[in-house]
Order: sequence, then C-alpha cells, then structure tokens
Amino acid sequence: MQGSDNIIEKAIENTHQNMHARDAKNWFSLLIQPEQYVGELFSVNYETAKVQIHDFERKKVGGIPSLCFLIATRISPNSESVDFQSEDASIILLRVKDSTPLPHDADAERIRVETAQRISGSTDTHWDYKDAMDAKTRVLLGYAGIECRIIGTFFLDLLDENNSQSKLGLKFGCDISNYYPNRGLKVYKPNGEALENIVNFIDAANLNDHHEKYGTTEKVSLGQIRYASTNRKYQNVDNVPVYIYPADLLAQKTALFGMTRTGKSNTTKIIAKSVYELRYPENPKDKFLRIGQIIFDPNGEYANENVQDADGKSLNANALKNIWKIKSPVLKNDEVATYGITSHPEDPDRKLMLLNFYLDDNLQEGKEIINATLANTNQVKYITNFMQVSFDNRPSGHGSSELTRYLRKVLVYRAILNKAGFKVPDNLSPRTKKLFNRELIKALRSAGQEENDAEFESAAIILEKEKPTWNELSKAFEVLERFIRSNNEKYKSFETWYVSERPKASGDTWADDDFKKLLGIFEYKNGTRLIGQVIPQHSSLTSADYADDIYMDLVAGKLVIIDQSMGDSELNSMSAKRIISRIFEKNKERFIKGEIPPDIIVYAEEAHNILPPDSEKDYKDIWVRTAKEGAKLRIGLVYITQEVSSIQKNILKNTANWFICHLNNTDETRELCKFYDFKDFEPSIRRAQDKGFVRVKTLSNYFVIPVQVKKFDVLEGN
Repeated sequence: MQGSDNIIEKAIENTHQNMHARDAKNWFSLLIQPEQYVGELFSVNYETAKVQIHDFERKKVGGIPSLCFLIATRISPNSESVDFQSEDASIILLRVKDSTPLPHDADAERIRVETAQRISGSTDTHWDYKDAMDAKTRVLLGYAGIECRIIGTFFLDLLDENNSQSKLGLKFGCDISNYYPNRGLKVYKPNGEALENIVNFIDAANLNDHHEKYGTTEKVSLGQIRYASTNRKYQNVDNVPVYIYPADLLAQKTALFGMTRTGKSNTTKIIAKSVYELRYPENPKDKFLRIGQIIFDPNGEYANENVQDADGKSLNANALKNIWKIKSPVLKNDEVATYGITSHPEDPDRKLMLLNFYLDDNLQEGKEIINATLANTNQVKYITNFMQVSFDNRPSGHGSSELTRYLRKVLVYRAILNKAGFKVPDNLSPRTKKLFNRELIKALRSAGQEENDAEFESAAIILEKEKPTWNELSKAFEVLERFIRSNNEKYKSFETWYVSERPKASGDTWADDDFKKLLGIFEYKNGTRLIGQVIPQHSSLTSADYADDIYMDLVAGKLVIIDQSMGDSELNSMSAKRIISRIFEKNKERFIKGEIPPDIIVYAEEAHNILPPDSEKDYKDIWVRTAKEGAKLRIGLVYITQEVSSIQKNILKNTANWFICHLNNTDETRELCKFYDFKDFEPSIRRAQDKGFVRVKTLSNYFVIPVQVKKFDVLEGN
C-alpha cells in the first residue's frame, strides 16, 4: 500500500510539473519570438547591459530606436517546456540608451573611411554597397554595440505560494536577481503583442489591492507606445495600446508637467474621463464607483466650449463639462456641476460662486476672505487691528452681556460692509435696541452741545433709533469712533461711571477691544475702499455657502468644474483655498469619527498660481497639508503646471503618478531626473516638442513608459 501511495504521489507531482512547464512555455512565448532576435548581450553589470547587434537583424525587426524596449534571456523560444524554477527561467527587460563601442570599432572605422575614399565622387555608389567591398567585410562591419539600462526582471511564480497546485503567474522585479558575467543571453525586440503585455503589466497583488480598497480593477486606454519624436510607422509597434488604472489616482498625488500647448490639458481630460467612467464598469465584478472630481480651471477650457482643439472656428463640443453625454439617458445636473464668479451665456446651469457676507452663518467665512485680501496690502495698524477681529463662537445666553457685545460688534461690521459697497439683503435691517447705553448717548449729545458739533447730536439721535438705516449707522459710527478716540471728557466720565460706579458694575469698559478695532476702520477713508475689493465675491441674493454646495456635489460623485477665467487672480486664489479647506476639513471630520471619507480628486491647473512656491516653507498651508495628509483622508491631488521647480520638494517626493510632456530647459529636466528613471528620458523630454508625447509613470507601473496620448473625445469608448 505504501508503494502504491508513493506511485500516486509521484504521478500527481509529475502532472503538476508538466502543467507548470506548459504554463511557463505559454507565458514566455508571449514575450519571446524567434523572428524578433536582434543580437547578443556581451557585457553586463547590475545597472546596465551592452548588446551586440547586426544590421541584418536590426532591419528585420524594423529598427532599434533610442529608448525602445528590448528583452534578454537564456530561454529558448523553441523549447517545448520550461522549468520555471531554473536559474535561467527569467527575462531581463532593457531600455536602449545609446551606442557603445565594440573592440574592433577602430578597425571598422578605418575600413569605412578607406572604402568611402575609393568611391568618393560617385553619386550612384555608397561605401557599403557590395561592389565597394567584399561580402565578408560588409558582414563584419554590420556589427555594432548599444548600451541599455536594466529596468528589471520578468519571472514566473505560483499565484498562491502556499499551494503547489496553483497556476503560474507573471511577476516583475525592479532589478536582477542573478549576475551573468560569463553567460550569453539572446536579445529580442518585443513585437506589438509582446510589448503590450510588457508595458501594461500589473502585478496581481496590485490588482487585488485595487479591488480590496475600491472594488475596481478597471483599466482605460491612455494612448499608444511612442519611442521618439521621429515617429515613423515602420517599427512594428505602431498600434500598441497603453492603459492606466484609474484606481492609481485615488488618494494619491499626480504630477502633470509640460510647456504650454504640449498636451497637458488633453491629458488632464483623459485622466478625468477615466475616473468618471468608473461608474460604468465593464467588469461585472467591479463596483459602480462615483468618484467626486473638482477641477480649478483658470482658463475656462474645461468649463466652456471653445475653439482650442476644435477646428479653430467653431466651438468644441468635446468640452469636459459635456462628459455626462457618455451614457444616455442621464441628467447633466446629476453628473456635472459648473461654478464661476460670473455667469456664462453658453452655460445656463452654472452656479455662481458667491457668498452672502451679511448672513449670520457666513460672518466668519466672509471675514476670512476679506482678511486674505487685506493680507496682501500694507499692514498699517488699523488694518492689522481689523483683521484680528473674529466672529467665531457666538455667545450663548439670551440677554447676557457677552451676547450684547457680540451683537454690537456684528452691527458695526455690517455697517462697514455697507459703507464699503456690499449690497445689503432686502430683508436685513439694523437693530440697535439695547445695544447702546443710554448714558453713552447722553454723553455724546452733551459733548456735541459743549463743542457746538451737530454731528455728535445727529449720531446720538441715530443710535437712539430702533430701526435706523445702514447709511445712517455708518455716519453715526464715524462720529462715535472720533468721540472715543479723542478721549473726550464726556466719554471719559461715562467710562469711569460704567466701569466702577454704575449698579452691578463688572469692571469692564463699555467699548471692548474688538469693538474699537472695528470702529477704527471709519477713521480712514481708505479702509472701506480696501475692504470693497472683495465685493465681486458677494451676493445679497444667496443664502447658501458655495463651499458647502461644492462639497455636497463631490460627495454625490459629480465632476465639479470651477471656472476661474473671469475675476481677479487673487480672488480666484482665495476662493480655491477656501474650497480646498472645506473639502479637507469635511473629510477630516468623517475620518476622526471613524467613518470612511468619500474619495475626491482635486485638479489644480496652473498649480504654480495655487500651490505655494518651493521657496515658501509654510507647511501649514492648506494645499501643502492636502498634499501631505490627503492620502489618509482619501483626497487625491493632480497638479498641472509648466515647471517642476515651482512645486515644493516635499510634495514632489510624495508623488506617485507622473505625466511629463515637453520641457525646454535643463533646470527643469535636471529636477525631474531625481525621480524614478526619468534620467533616461531627459534629452528626449527637452528635445521632442510633439503635442501629446508624454512619459508616464503610474503607481501600478514599475518603470516609465513613453506614450502618445490619444485625443480626448467625449463619446469615444475605451
């Protein structure tokens, strides 16, 4: 019986070995084709490899352009079975960098020169023609050397390491696990099918991670492989598709760099579309994901139909805002929301991004917007004092002295807004009841009589009114400010009485510091003029906070486009900061409560105008915080700009996805060379100016891939 069991076990083991051998043969045959042979690897270290090629094989495979992929292996493509556990059962992935000399190059060059001299003057004969030299010499001269970067190693392993019966799966390591100083490796140029498998390889563990985290394994087409600016259609790799996984963008930072008109906007649209289409998965096992996306659009190219990328005359129907047309029937307002400071004739559904500064719930929000504007002015004392006043934490307790002081402060602030030119809501009237002490009004009137100042008497009358107008209040506060600041004898007597002599005196002055700081604005005519710079962000007709509206749209999974093409750049920057602050704080609230925050992707176009420059080390800036802490709050950030050097180093260092178009100077490309294997592409990035020619490195990719990004089309399928 024991012998029978051993025989059965041996038979099962042989069956598994045969199955694995067949699997290995099938896997490696996807990557290695005998007809794609180009040469021999003759020198190698752990970083680079040197390959001998010949003109005959080079022509046969359609050429070997710079930066193209090659593979090197000892596996025979004609073998019927492969032991996946053997030392040589692997494929080394190479990228061509440049030529490299062969030992006989000096002699070969001498022969070329001598032959060229013999046929010099004849326009019908080249020095490499068979009539110019003998066949053997011509064959020998056909050898050349190329130097390649070792990118990594493809190998096979059990998909389930704990199960010997498991199927084999392709894996990739970003180095070489073996050293081949004295062993020959055959080198092949992958054909279209092989190249598609190589550049779109994703480890099964990464795919499982996508499914576990987000319930999706969807991939979408980004474009096609492109090796060089000289993109001749005879390389046998003309139509090799390159895919990206939208899940790579979720809760990650993504960089998109390139000069103007090199394809950044088109690439952004492709990326945004890929994330949007997660709500329409092709794989029935994937979840329907509605990911909220928000794009800050400084040029209006995403929010509006325009002539860019159209025919130069008519409007482009492929504006990103029309992405909702992918599926029918759907309602636009359920899928896309556009916001702007001003309306647009071609966008009747646009929501105006305005705030009612007078509303109780918006007092502090509006004050912060004003403070941000004033921060860019000369910090004179009265402006600094005004900026220090806050409307956070309204006191509780009806009729309390703290509430009275707060309401008096609010009244003065609203009077300042009115004088600055902020339109007052029709249903908001000033209320002065119980806010101004009768003894103060008596002192004000008495001072006017002594000094024969009619303005004092007029101010006293206004403050006694139960319902004065806002304009009347502004005039009264100008006088009251002068009355207090001048330390009038009548006012000093009133304050002495109020602090210590009146019944139930608390020892506090009637005019607290915040009240005086607000009144200080009325001393200077320039004060309300400076505050009036923010009027374009105010509307007396709205009762909502647009930052909250935007966040709710994102939670609902909408594509939100903020059109910043109209309006002052400083105001746009402040509104963007306010919106991203709301997104950050709301997601943080959910995170702290133990809830899973909604996935949101933020696109910062012209990021150098939004993100703080590298020279600024304010790590408390909301954009920097979003970049650093966004992953745990499930906020992804895509920043798009022309200059690598304009982005803070700590943001660059934590960026997972890279899309690099043409950059025209070494300062920028040198900065880029610090990351991944972009150093190999530095000359190409600087030299090739082709629109849409992008070098791509995503979270799931192990190496940079050169891609010609396809043109964005709303209705084009993946």
